[in-house]
Amino acid sequence: MGNTILNLCFVFLFMSMVLPVLGQGGLKTGFYSSSCSKAESIVRSTVEAEFNKDPTIAAALLRLHFHDCFVQGCDGSILISGTSAERNAVTNLGLRGFEVIDNAKKQLETSCPGVVSCADILALVARDAVDLSGGPSWGVPTGRRDGRISSSSEALNLPSPLDTIDVQRKKFTAKGLDDHDLVTLVGAHTIGQTECRFFNYRLYNFTTTGNADPSINVAFLAQLQTLCPKGGDGLKKVALDKESQLNFDVSFFKNVRDGNGILESDQRLLGDPSTRRIVENYAGNVRGLLGLRFNFNFPKAMIKMSSIEIKIGTQGEIRKVCSKFN
Repeated sequence: MGNTILNLCFVFLFMSMVLPVLGQGGLKTGFYSSSCSKAESIVRSTVEAEFNKDPTIAAALLRLHFHDCFVQGCDGSILISGTSAERNAVTNLGLRGFEVIDNAKKQLETSCPGVVSCADILALVARDAVDLSGGPSWGVPTGRRDGRISSSSEALNLPSPLDTIDVQRKKFTAKGLDDHDLVTLVGAHTIGQTECRFFNYRLYNFTTTGNADPSINVAFLAQLQTLCPKGGDGLKKVALDKESQLNFDVSFFKNVRDGNGILESDQRLLGDPSTRRIVENYAGNVRGLLGLRFNFNFPKAMIKMSSIEIKIGTQGEIRKVCSKFN
């Protein structure tokens, strides 16, 4: 009974704190309630159909939104195809899920042509991906318009697995995000995957010493070396959360706390006093309040990130096809 009351109180606190910020940046929830009333349900059904076939698509869709927002703002620029476009930058290697966005857009253009932006589809898809993976849901502020620029050179400064905490902090601060946002958003790796090539150096030749990264838990190092043998397939995919790769939960932070982070940038969160406190705060107890705390903070961080350098009003355009400018 006590836990039930506590949970209800936390849910009430969650709602009271999230609702006031939903209109930030000139966006608002329910933006399409009159102009395209089925917009969110069309997007949801599209994501759900793909998720039911391949649950790993959730992390891919969440990553698309993240990569979009960090270059030119949340304006759908990541979706443009072309040799010099963002999606072809080396920092965007491995991005997938574009067909889900295209499918949703095609349906929306049939239902209400020229109304729903590709940038908003990305934001809605990210929310639905988290929800379908067992994470929180939230009201997504919409009203973004699509940008008219997509340059691969501008995507070269995206956060990287090689980044130190200082570099990560600088990149997030430049987008108006603080340490708490940084750690919380990196928590999306609870449903993520990566390829052996992005962390092999930690297993065999860290900082050109010929040895493994000493911050990796010894038992976990052996597991990773089995999964990614020296000279093996660098494209082999490995879950970023070894405990529950398809469930959106806080076990990712427990892994980082215990030296079981796969990406160097993730594990380095434990080496800085500020980010360490946040990691330990989330990882302190996989059950109860700590899980609720992450579920409470993640939507707030996503709403904040989703408002980076948005185009609204008469700015930009509403693309007819997400992969090309009008």
